[in-house]
Amino acid sequence: MTPRERPKLLDYLPPRGPDGDGPEPDAMLDAFIRWTSDSGISLYPAQEEAILEIMEGRHVVLNTPTGSGKSLVANAMHFRSMCQGLRSVYTCPIKALVSEKFFEACELFGAENVGMSTGDTGINKDAPILCCTAEILANIALRDGEKADVNYVVIDEFHYYADS
Repeated sequence: MTPRERPKLLDYLPPRGPDGDGPEPDAMLDAFIRWTSDSGISLYPAQEEAILEIMEGRHVVLNTPTGSGKSLVANAMHFRSMCQGLRSVYTCPIKALVSEKFFEACELFGAENVGMSTGDTGINKDAPILCCTAEILANIALRDGEKADVNYVVIDEFHYYADS
């Protein structure tokens, strides 16, 4: 099933709680798993474990080989953020990959919910999901600090994290 044929993740958002808060972690997890099943996606154990941790609000560092489904885990984090009415950011150092992830996120979450910022390109930059280069995210953090409108971050191509 191609990304264009896949059901939109946006259509699987569970309803918010009566107090306006996001749904319970189990409801978000169930909705995401239902989407993967409806999309014909079988989760690898590393994906399953990472997605469980994300839905519980924990930080995850996923160190698996290229092609092992890290993007699916990133989409689970964007899904959680959308469920809660918060903002998530996908970042990497390469503009071409930012662009690729932008178009993928538009397919899954709707173009109105996704923005892109690469320094020379800015589209819908205040969207709930922002795809940007690492330099842009660093500038946001330096400029706005704790007041930055960023609740969750996916850092792709995060090299040298074991270096002191």
